[in-house]
Amino acid sequence: MAYKDDNFYLEQIKRGNTDAYAMLINKHKTMAFNVALRVTHNREDAEEVIQDAFLKVYYSLKDFEGKSKFTTWLFRIVYNQAISKIRKKTIDQHTIDEEIIDNFTVSEISNGLTYLKAEEQTKYINLVLAKLTEEDSTIVTLFYLNESSVEEVSEITGLSEANVKVKLHRSRKKLYDELKLLLSNEVNTLI
Repeated sequence: MAYKDDNFYLEQIKRGNTDAYAMLINKHKTMAFNVALRVTHNREDAEEVIQDAFLKVYYSLKDFEGKSKFTTWLFRIVYNQAISKIRKKTIDQHTIDEEIIDNFTVSEISNGLTYLKAEEQTKYINLVLAKLTEEDSTIVTLFYLNESSVEEVSEITGLSEANVKVKLHRSRKKLYDELKLLLSNEVNTLI
């Protein structure tokens, strides 16, 4: 199904069309779920998070001013709900790695995956994303899979743009190293 621009649905909602809200949520539910899953690492928790977030969005739509894209606002709510869910379960501290690393581009990482089928690529990327911290995994998901800008990721996560850039830089290196290790292990088991 081809969806219309978010502003179309927002106008319809303001006019009392509740079906427009359902269309808007259907349009973004997959990425919202992915954001929640990256933070919670648990399918059931992610489903609960997006249900709570969608309710919050519904009751807060009147407060949406349109200063940012609707998706930025939506994913910020999903992200905050997921963080709250995690905090309720456990308090986990992560140290910041101060190591200086080389920058790897997406094309360098994807070149190593070109010989794999699409479902195999997805499997390996998800395995590697699971090894990142919740925050790093969410940032990578928003930036690369949702194609959000650094500014939008900053708004969603509450981190500064500089911090988002640093985390993306470090995450690319970690992803590259993990993929390299994982794929070399796979090749070794086949030989």
